[in-house]
Amino acid sequence: MSDPRFLVVRNDEEQYSIWAADRELPAGWQDAGFAGTREECLAHIDTVWTDMRPRSVREALS
Repeated sequence: MSDPRFLVVRNDEEQYSIWAADRELPAGWQDAGFAGTREECLAHIDTVWTDMRPRSVREALS
């Protein structure tokens, strides 16, 4: 049996998460363009999500 597939998803605040690839995305979340095993997706998020503050907070402080 193969490992379950996941998608990296991102919301409007540019916060990341993973979601089972065979499930409909929850409201407010979009496919961020990366799929793989749970571990691969979490490693990808570690690489791309370098500022954990929500987008609105980053913009308010800039």
